[in-house]
Amino acid sequence: MLKGAMKFLPKEMPPQLVLDNLVRFLAGIYFASGFLFSYAALYTSALGTMIYIFGITVIFSGLGRVYSRYKVGSAGKYFDFIMLFEVVLGLSIIALKYFA
Repeated sequence: MLKGAMKFLPKEMPPQLVLDNLVRFLAGIYFASGFLFSYAALYTSALGTMIYIFGITVIFSGLGRVYSRYKVGSAGKYFDFIMLFEVVLGLSIIALKYFA
């Protein structure tokens, strides 16, 4: 998540904003999925609280896009909207579970 897409491209190539955004998005998903699988392995009887972990996974995917925007710039309005939507959706999942 820290190195982004530019680590895998030639040095003389200009920043690929969309590619970097997608790579960091996937890095956020996979990073949070590690916590999800660890939790599921340890607490198989408590799947009701698994919703919180799903919400955190969605938030981390959005935070991967936030970090990409911070490091290399915006990939466009569409990706900025998706970034905000993912963070708000993750918070909404957690809030709905908490207040339900």
